[in-house]
This record gives sequence, C-alpha cells and structure tokens, in this order.
Amino acid sequence: MNNFPKLHNATWPGLVGKGPDSEPVIAFDSLLQMTAAAEVNGVKFDGIDVGLLEPHFDLNNPDEAKKLADKVSKYNLNVGSLVAPIWAGSAMGTAEQRKTFVEMVRKSCEFGQKLKGLGVRHYGIVRIDSAAGVSDWAKDPVGNTKQIAETFREACDVAAGFGERLAAEGEICWGAMHSWKHMVDLLEMVDRPNIGFQADMSHTFLYTLGYNAPEHRILPADADLKDREVVKEALKKVTAALRPWTIDFHVAQNDGSVFGSGSHDKTGRHCQATDPNGLLDIANDAGYWLRDEKGNLTKAFQHICWDGCMFPNAVMENQQTWNDILAAMIKVREAHGY
Repeated sequence: MNNFPKLHNATWPGLVGKGPDSEPVIAFDSLLQMTAAAEVNGVKFDGIDVGLLEPHFDLNNPDEAKKLADKVSKYNLNVGSLVAPIWAGSAMGTAEQRKTFVEMVRKSCEFGQKLKGLGVRHYGIVRIDSAAGVSDWAKDPVGNTKQIAETFREACDVAAGFGERLAAEGEICWGAMHSWKHMVDLLEMVDRPNIGFQADMSHTFLYTLGYNAPEHRILPADADLKDREVVKEALKKVTAALRPWTIDFHVAQNDGSVFGSGSHDKTGRHCQATDPNGLLDIANDAGYWLRDEKGNLTKAFQHICWDGCMFPNAVMENQQTWNDILAAMIKVREAHGY
C-alpha cells in the first residue's frame, strides 16, 4: 500500500455557494466529524484542507489555531493546505484593496505557521486567486494582469517570511487566471520561487473547453466529450503546460458544464465521485497531473485533496458521500502513489 500522497478532505465546500441567498453554511465540526467517520476497507482520511473563512474561522482570534489543532488531533487528522480569505480585497483593485489582499495572505501564513508549531501541519500551501472578475479584467487585460502580478509578488514576499508557498488556483471565474494560457503567463510574470499552481481536475478540465477564453480552447466546439481518446489528448496538452507549476492538487469530477450558487460566480461544476455524467476517469486522469510526460511520478506534493463545492446540503450531510469520495481518492493513490 502506498503511503503518499496523503489523502485529505476539504472543509470549504461547507461554505462556498452557501449563505443567505442559498442554503445554510454547514458547521465546521460537522464536516470534521464526517471526514473522520469515512472509512473504506480500513483506510481513512489522513487530514483536511481548510478554508480560513468566516464563520468557520476568525483570523483575528489569537486562539483560533490552537482550537483547530485540538479538534483535528482528537480525530487523529492533520491539516494540509489553507485557503486565504482574500476576497475582501482584490489583486487588481485600489491600493487599499490590494493592501487588504496582502494582509489576508499574511494572516493566513501566520495561522499556518502556528499550526506547524502545534504539530498538526507538516505540508501544504496557501491558496490564492486574483479576487477579480473576468469582465473587469477584460477592460484592460495588459494593465490588470501587471497589477495582479505585482500584488502576487508582494504576497509571495510576505509568505516567504513564514516559509510558505502560495498556489494560484485556476478557475474560469477569476480574471487573469481564466484560461491555461493566461495562468502560465501570470505565473511567469510573478516570477517568485514560492508561487505555483493549484490544479483542480474539475476547474482545469474547463480550460480545455475555452469557457471565458475561447481563443485558448483546446477541444473543438463540436468535440464529442464522451470520446475518451479526444478528452485524453486535451488533458495531455493542458497538463503539459501547467504541470511544471503545480504544487497542490485537487481530485474532482466534472460533467463539462458550469455552475454557481449563492454569491459564487459560475465555474467548473464539481460532480459527485460516482456521477454517471462525469466526463473524467478520475484515477486515470489524475495521472496526467501526478506523472510527467514519460509516465514517471513527479512526487511534487505530499498530499492530495478532494474538492466538491456547491453541492446541496442533503448531499454533503450524507455520510455515504464522503465514503464514495474516499474510495475515489484511494484509487488515485493506488495508481499514482508512492
């Protein structure tokens, strides 16, 4: 049995797409309990990745990291990657908004350092995005990309002081990150050793379809998405471009459509692991990210995480959902672990 990568669940699906104009937020403790309870043939989750968002977390509370450490220790879990709550600012906003963006990265890195000191976090990154819409970015693509890159550089310099790496997650809803080509261009422009890419199998699949960036689509408009050979060739191209930057990885399923709920803009639809409409062969297609073009394991990260946002609460509060997710994760590790 492979020991790595470690298998993590995510807590932000209890927050993303929830709220006053959608369904209620799912309590952090409930997500933690269901993660800990999941088991498949004696295998359990090794840890969780955490969105440092209210109401789950208050980064202004100096005792918050200790509270989290105590909770995960109780369930024999670790913490991996952290999502910085940077949306109160914007990487291409006003000077004050950009300052807020960098400050939230600082608070998140400080939180992560505390978790390391408490012995419950041994790997993982801090996740960011541009916190800017595609339509706003498109008003001045060159100038806005330069400003986002400058904000990311400032954030990277802050993160370096804590020994943290930042991972920019590619989603079609974030300006300057909404296509595989824009994403590579931005990372190259940032030019910092502690920034990389967070690949999500669902979001990055939409890169091949050119949503919000038709000039960068890989699959033709009339492609048969049920044709596995066609899909595999597209995945090979997008992963070849982004794999060298990838420092964090989300296992997920996608049906080729977009979806948004609550206040979240439309992005790649996360399907359930067992969804018959899913277009990805999860275990096989994870290999395009976890292995190089010659088929060798990259071993670029010590853990992988499931991401499945904007599901109805009835789905997320069903323990079988988490068992199905864990079963899919185990298959990925069996195929591409070490």
